[in-house]
Amino acid sequence: MIKTVSTTPYSDQKPGTSGLRKKVPVFQQQNYAENFIQSIFDSLEGFAGQTLVIGGDGRYYNREVIQIAIKMAAANGFGQVLVGRGGILSTPAASNVIRKHKAFGGIILSASHNPGGPTEDFGIKYNIGNGGPAPEKITDAIFARTKAIDSYKIADAADVNLDLEGTQTVEGMTVTVIDPVADYAELMEQLFDFAAIRKMFDGGFRVVFDAMSAVTGPYAKEIIENRLGAPKGSVLNFMPLPDFGGHHPDPNLVHARALYETMMADDAPDFGAASDGDGDRNLVIGRGIFVTPSDSLAMLAANAHLAPGYAKGLSGIARSMPTSGAADRVAEKLGIGMYETPTGWKFFGNLLDAGRVTICGEESAGTGSNHVREKDGLWAVLLWLNVLAVRKESVIDIVREHWATYGRNYYSRHDYEEVDSAAANGLMADLRAKLADLPGKSFGGLTVETADDFAYHDPIDKSVSEHQGVRILFSGGSRIVFRLSGTGTSGATLRVYIERFEPDAARHDIETQTALADLITIADEIAGIKSRTGRDAPSVIT
Repeated sequence: MIKTVSTTPYSDQKPGTSGLRKKVPVFQQQNYAENFIQSIFDSLEGFAGQTLVIGGDGRYYNREVIQIAIKMAAANGFGQVLVGRGGILSTPAASNVIRKHKAFGGIILSASHNPGGPTEDFGIKYNIGNGGPAPEKITDAIFARTKAIDSYKIADAADVNLDLEGTQTVEGMTVTVIDPVADYAELMEQLFDFAAIRKMFDGGFRVVFDAMSAVTGPYAKEIIENRLGAPKGSVLNFMPLPDFGGHHPDPNLVHARALYETMMADDAPDFGAASDGDGDRNLVIGRGIFVTPSDSLAMLAANAHLAPGYAKGLSGIARSMPTSGAADRVAEKLGIGMYETPTGWKFFGNLLDAGRVTICGEESAGTGSNHVREKDGLWAVLLWLNVLAVRKESVIDIVREHWATYGRNYYSRHDYEEVDSAAANGLMADLRAKLADLPGKSFGGLTVETADDFAYHDPIDKSVSEHQGVRILFSGGSRIVFRLSGTGTSGATLRVYIERFEPDAARHDIETQTALADLITIADEIAGIKSRTGRDAPSVIT
């Protein structure tokens, strides 16, 4: 039986850069998840009888909301739901399932790299038929609907057995529980030279992959150990846990510190990597060297042709605006297009669909390609392994050769987490107010060349996205960027991106924070970070 349930709106259901994210107790409020899911359906057209993909990263409250979403999909007229066994689908795997099975779209339950647990974070986002996050015109429509919703539809049916692969029915709608790994692993075998990587492992190459008790564990276990032949135990923390084992599943040098220390030891493995809560981010560390996400994007783009899936070359590269300019010089040398977009993977979708770009990346540890429409942590790791297998060089040698060829972008991101929202918004407002007066001014020997509030004009659909971050560019290529993150669930996260280009190979071994010290001081001088936030130091430095 299908029920129509009366409800009242919530005022705080505005999706951020990647869906709606709140603390679990917020989602547990009466009708909170139902309101948002119904608002998604009410904002779409033409899905009667179509297929919907549903899955998540296994975090706390994942199974409960999946059952709600399945019953609501049946009540609203979908013909089929594909759901990962156990409710598991990594974000890139969900994108692949949507694309492979020509689904109408998908609901992905995740708060990405944010902590999980009864009082921690949860999220819901909608992906469209190309497999990518819903564009702003859809998320704006969803938000508008959440403010006016007065009822939702749901099937009064028993829960689906999420642990049994095969077909079940809910009010005439087919529910197919699928192996969450199989389609994704098959795709990876098409893109990469598994034989070459297996041979490298057979020769004694050692890898350690920390899945951080998150969703990538089953994927990495199957691909890296079972299909590629890495020794058992190479994949750590491979069992997805509702609270990620009490750890923060963000693959950075703070939360993956143990991996970093392993890779800096004298007897370190050859290659270390990690992924995040929902599997779309990556951390790459070679023996004795951390590879920044911005550098990793540039180096993967420069070497992608070594993998079968990219042997014909790249059509173009795209990066988010805060990401360093390292990839720009690769695109210039290759003679291909380079696109600078706002933060948020949805902005890459039009470029990928139009064939303008092949590889995309964000400084926040997200890298991907046209194989799906999401960033993909394990994909980046496998491409690195493919490059290492073909070049037969160490990570540090590849990095140094790249810097010698293209120059080095010293780069760091300083995050001030859970800052008072009013203080953070005031800081950004004052920055915007002084932009016109900054060009020509000197700070610590550096002269401001240009300063603006980044706006993106999409070359495909001609849409405009404004207020995407304040950029201050100095003569000589240095840069400071300020923006507020849309991925947190409490307070505001102020992100400050600091970059300095160094063409001289003799100066490529300076410690990063030392190389950027003058710019760090200038950032505080211009924005008044310490005085406005009350913070003496960032919460996280990457």
